Amino acid sequence: MQKLRITYLALVVGALATLSSGVYPVSAKTPEDLNHDADQAVQTLISTNPTAATVAKQAKAVLIFPNIVKAGLVFGGAYGEGELKQGMQVDGYYNSITASWGLQAGAQSYGYVVFLMNDKAIKYIHETNGWEIGTGPTVVVVNEGVAKNLSSTSLKDDAYAFIFDQQGLMASLSIEGTKISHIKNP
Repeated sequence: MQKLRITYLALVVGALATLSSGVYPVSAKTPEDLNHDADQAVQTLISTNPTAATVAKQAKAVLIFPNIVKAGLVFGGAYGEGELKQGMQVDGYYNSITASWGLQAGAQSYGYVVFLMNDKAIKYIHETNGWEIGTGPTVVVVNEGVAKNLSSTSLKDDAYAFIFDQQGLMASLSIEGTKISHIKNP
């Protein structure tokens, strides 16, 4: 049994090492790189997703994680760095960490953007030591089904999250249980 656990751990570490070897960049090297990647990610999302464009017009701030790397084999994890923007100004840098266990295997990268729709959501992210998605402000993960029912007049929740640019192979994808924490510099 112990040998099996060590094998699983070695496979997860190997998958993360493979992803970080340059096939998928794990994080930006400098704040400038992260700013560029975040701006590009939001522009790509808005130009390819009309629902995201509608939500973006009413958002008071946006959390942008242009590249999250996820790997797992029974036990897994995901990590990425991003930024909070209010208007055109960067309001801080954040990391996104997820740990999971269960029926899972594979590795992938993806990005996600969380549009913060009101002062309550912005205040929460500023005043907490970390925001665990699923607690605090209400976050709606927008998929095709949710997108069909959203319009500029139906945006009533605190935050809307869009997952995009998935690459690789993983059995499931969710931001539920993700913890977002402030960092001084990426």
